[in-house]
Amino acid sequence: MNMKSLSTLPFLLLSLSLYAQGPNLEKDYEAIEEKVIEWRRDIHQNPELSNREFKTAKKIADHLGALGIEVQTGVAHTGVVGVLKGNKPGKVIALRADIDALPVTERNDLSFKSTVTSEFLGEKVGVMHACGHDAHTAILMGVAEILANNKDKINGTVKFIFQPAEEGPPPGEEGGALLMVKEGVLKNPDVDAIFGLHINSQTPVGMIRFKFGGTMAAAQSFAIKVKGKQSHGSQPWAGVDPILISAKIIDGLQTIISRETNLTNEAAVITVGKIKSGVRFNIIPESAEMIGTIRTLDYDMKDHINKRMKEMVATIAKAYGGEATCEIKDATDITYNDINLTTEMLPTLKRVAGDENVVAQKAVTGAEDFSYYQREVPGFFFFLGGMTPGNETPFPHHTPDFFIDDSGLLLGVKAMTELALDYLDQAP
Repeated sequence: MNMKSLSTLPFLLLSLSLYAQGPNLEKDYEAIEEKVIEWRRDIHQNPELSNREFKTAKKIADHLGALGIEVQTGVAHTGVVGVLKGNKPGKVIALRADIDALPVTERNDLSFKSTVTSEFLGEKVGVMHACGHDAHTAILMGVAEILANNKDKINGTVKFIFQPAEEGPPPGEEGGALLMVKEGVLKNPDVDAIFGLHINSQTPVGMIRFKFGGTMAAAQSFAIKVKGKQSHGSQPWAGVDPILISAKIIDGLQTIISRETNLTNEAAVITVGKIKSGVRFNIIPESAEMIGTIRTLDYDMKDHINKRMKEMVATIAKAYGGEATCEIKDATDITYNDINLTTEMLPTLKRVAGDENVVAQKAVTGAEDFSYYQREVPGFFFFLGGMTPGNETPFPHHTPDFFIDDSGLLLGVKAMTELALDYLDQAP
């Protein structure tokens, strides 16, 4: 155990004692489960794409308003924010759920199957909650109802953030967590800490998974432009081949991962997803373009990889007589669980799920824009089981067959409710 771990041990032991019981909300949980399932199924059957979640937002706002929660709509286009002040003063905790769906045509045979279609990038597409955001929304609606009915147990303020466009805004638009932060969602009242969850189709119902520190990767996109010299395909010596240079660049980029990156620290990925060049079989073209993604879980590694990519791309192109540039853009930051906050709140999760059902996991190279909240305030993001126990072939997220077992929703309600109450109870 390192010194940082030792420094948090006294608080952890105190937390275990303080949180051994928690408030008695079992009747509230029993009463809310059927509602949460009903909300989730309705949202699943009526999905909406990023920045177009108008009906979903109205459903959320109407629900919060009926509970007497202060409601703000139109945040980051279609986001909804609710503020619930407890009967006693204290800190401010934020709970976040994402509300958008994906351009995926559902194949499941469910009574609440989505048959919705819409337009995405100029094409008609099916729309489906193929990542569980319908579950997240219903869970947080349930949490809001329970906490609104138990204001006497709240020592502070709870801010409910229902966020649009987690999957990314349409081209040419802003959106998601980054825009919510830009528009002040963590201010007025100022948030002290934030919690979020993601249901997982490949984790059994009843289980919670988490990780200290870097939990989900920073996602970056890159665009490489290679300039050569056009010539006849039969006379390559008369030109500079941008396709050959591109191949050498692709090969070189992988050595940054395999030979320069300490993968015993955290995982990292560089993937070229598309290459475009040329028009005819017997013409060496003048240029080539590549696009791809970078995934990192450590800030120093991210900086190093970015620096080396730009250096290597230019140097390799020059070595073969050409020129090349590499432009890198951020898509999401590292979903980084604050070490102290995570340590402090683990006893809560173990109490609600059972000690044996809260499991530490390895990092995920997928990305989450929850990271933008964590860049501003301490945050804790964890994974909730949604797989039917015994299912040996669960379908992954973002697929037409993606499926979540409704029996996993109530644990999400309990976890988020108890995290909020426990955090506010222990906050000085």
